[in-house]
Amino acid sequence: MDVLNPVVKKARALHNRAVRTISVIVPTRDRPEHLRQALASIRALEGPDLEFEIILGDNGSSPVTQIIADEFDARRVDARGGEGASFARNAALKAATGDYVAFLDDDDCWVATHLREHLDVLETRADLDAVIGQVISADYKLRPIGKAWPAEPPEEGEELLRHMLSGYFPQIGAVVARRSVRESIGSFDERLTGGEDLDWLLRLARQDKIAVIAVESVVFRGRPLGAYDKLQLSRSRFDRKVFLRHALPEWRIWGSPFQFWLAHYGTLKHFYRYFVDAAVRRAARGQRAGALRAIWCAFQVFPLRTVYHLFKWRRMRIAFLGAILPRQIRGGDTATMHMLMTVATLVHA
Repeated sequence: MDVLNPVVKKARALHNRAVRTISVIVPTRDRPEHLRQALASIRALEGPDLEFEIILGDNGSSPVTQIIADEFDARRVDARGGEGASFARNAALKAATGDYVAFLDDDDCWVATHLREHLDVLETRADLDAVIGQVISADYKLRPIGKAWPAEPPEEGEELLRHMLSGYFPQIGAVVARRSVRESIGSFDERLTGGEDLDWLLRLARQDKIAVIAVESVVFRGRPLGAYDKLQLSRSRFDRKVFLRHALPEWRIWGSPFQFWLAHYGTLKHFYRYFVDAAVRRAARGQRAGALRAIWCAFQVFPLRTVYHLFKWRRMRIAFLGAILPRQIRGGDTATMHMLMTVATLVHA
């Protein structure tokens, strides 16, 4: 009987606990199959202690969205008056009536450990307005890649703010917040079609109103490498804008201009690496125009670094030479790549 006591106590505690209501904000646009997966992952977390109000901010045109909304007892809010996730999230956020708000993009999924520990933290700490959990990166088919991150959540306050302004980009699907944030920090910036969720969370971080916990929360769906150059380039520009918007007023958290520069690099480096990887892969496949386009995009993210790497970094030289060498040596086979490696070495010498 002693062994069962903790289990019995926990079950009774859950039974006696007041039901907590959460408004789940889901922006969506014409992705019915992904949306169905996302909503199923939300409903899977319900229990006697949790009640969900699912609100879809829909700025798409597919009639199937309403059918799926009805299937999962979700409320659809028409958000076709504007573009981007910000507009869709704001439309849904305005309609929220729950004690708390949580978020999930229509192509991601929650995991079973999400929500409850977030809520426990918020209920015991009146100084916080939001809690962020861990993210599990996945491929396009939602197959996990690597371990949950961040592996070690940063400390609160200045340390967390520094991390968020140096490359730690929390996924909005891992966030639970009090509904009162709708008034205290406002809505998502609809002028941003990228980085809007980071901008919103940085407003909370700058007020020291947010914490990160080591609880797996959301599976974040990636896209195939090289499949969305235009989107990545656009996002890099918005992320730079968000960085400068929040980093310049907080310049004192860095000890020197060099550390400030490192933070700026950390914020944008994953975009740069995306384009370098895309250039290398396309050059190996003989996709010369695509490789040059990727190098040009890398240049737009970090101009000086791109020029430097064309002379000093083997991977970039291989991509560039693969793109400009004559047609007859295309193909991406081992012999071609060996030749490119040899030429690149000679250039470096």
